Amino acid sequence: MIDLTSIDQLAARLAAALPPGARTMRDEAEAQFRAVLSRALSSINVVTREDFDQQKAALERAREKLRVLEQRLADLEAD
Repeated sequence: MIDLTSIDQLAARLAAALPPGARTMRDEAEAQFRAVLSRALSSINVVTREDFDQQKAALERAREKLRVLEQRLADLEAD
């Protein structure tokens, strides 16, 4: 899920960066920036930081279990 607050903040920053002559169109430009950013970001495959951290933790647990099993197998083969 894409954080709409971040998109709004980025759109506002882009609109604020417009040259002084273009600032009269600031509100319209900000709305356009927001629409373009939303479309672009929704078309890519992203995950939330929370989901990423959960998957990373699950992978670390799996790696540790694999390490333990590999050691047990090596010990059994050594006997």
